[in-house]
Amino acid sequence: MKREVEPNPRPSSVPHVSQQNEMDAGHQSDQKCYELVIFDWDGTLMNSEARIVAAIQHAAEDVGLPVLSDEESKQIIGLSLEYAILGLYPDASPEQVEKMASAYSKHFLEDSDVLMQPFEGAEDLLKALKASGAKVAIATGKSRRGLNQVLAEVGFESYFDITRTPVEAASKPDPLMLQQILEELKVPVDKAVMIGDTEFDLLMAQKIGMDSIAMTHGVHTLERLKQFHPVVYADDLQQLKDWLLPRVGKNCTPNHT
Repeated sequence: MKREVEPNPRPSSVPHVSQQNEMDAGHQSDQKCYELVIFDWDGTLMNSEARIVAAIQHAAEDVGLPVLSDEESKQIIGLSLEYAILGLYPDASPEQVEKMASAYSKHFLEDSDVLMQPFEGAEDLLKALKASGAKVAIATGKSRRGLNQVLAEVGFESYFDITRTPVEAASKPDPLMLQQILEELKVPVDKAVMIGDTEFDLLMAQKIGMDSIAMTHGVHTLERLKQFHPVVYADDLQQLKDWLLPRVGKNCTPNHT
């Protein structure tokens, strides 16, 4: 298993993808190539914040815990369910955590009528990445059952070479799921990039010295994400696609390495 390493320090300012493209235009020999693109799911590819928050609030009400605001409730998106519950309710008993986890799963997977769909451009991006020959993966805080169900619902299973959840690894920001993905796909850490919308995504990448890209259309603010020194940030998946595609797989020519 790869050990955690101290990341190389980067400037505190993080460029927008459009700014980075302009900087790269005159320095193509410095452009980095990636063999593996790893996505978070909720808040990155899937616009599921409202449904997650509603399920958390219904579950808290079911077990007699205070119902928190939408803003408070969404801050733990990205963590495994048990860690998320304890993040919101640190004094909850083990029995309350177990009951709330069960209630959340029922509300989210079975009872909810809150709309949940991929962000605009998600499928086009995934198709383009696969066409480039790059490997594509998911590292998510969702349960295995939850991830499998939603991938089947949206028909995205075939786009991913591998997926990892805390069930097989550990909750973010522990980097174990990233390490497992790298090892199974036999890709060195410097040829992979993690894309996410929360500090948990970027921190787990930082812990093993992996590049990351911050998405601002999800849960955490740009100012919060900048602390973890992503390579760039993007406001939507079309911006991400325009920046990422020339840097992956066969699209990235040898003199760009």
